Amino acid sequence: MAHDEMTRRENRQLAVAAATVGPWRTAAGVGAVVGATALGIEAISGSWSLGMLAGPAGWALFFFFLVGTVGGQLRRDTADRRLSRWANDHPWRSALPAAGGLLVLDTVAQLFLGDAGLFGAFFLSLLPAGLLLAIAGVVGSVKQARRKG
Repeated sequence: MAHDEMTRRENRQLAVAAATVGPWRTAAGVGAVVGATALGIEAISGSWSLGMLAGPAGWALFFFFLVGTVGGQLRRDTADRRLSRWANDHPWRSALPAAGGLLVLDTVAQLFLGDAGLFGAFFLSLLPAGLLLAIAGVVGSVKQARRKG
């Protein structure tokens, strides 16, 4: 079955499956280090409140998803070659689950840890999610172009 003959549901399932092949343990470590560093900077600034956790949580989530997604796209030792081939052929679709996950989790973090309401938290989370989608999509597209060329 060719990629064009797959249903939307099958494409969504492949995108989520492709998102799982990233180096998520490394991504968790990088996210923790970035979040802890951002929290240290917030603590030095002296504005002590629950709201000081929202920014570092957002940074930690962004770098967690960035390292996991881009690392998964650049990885060569995947177990399933068909899944890897699909992700290489569809770099923007394979980046969507990570961007969606970042959007949801960052919205929740901004809502409960920050001072923003629901719509404010959502709009604050759109920029990092869009940036993640752009970076992961461009990296995947460049990899695809280099592979074909």
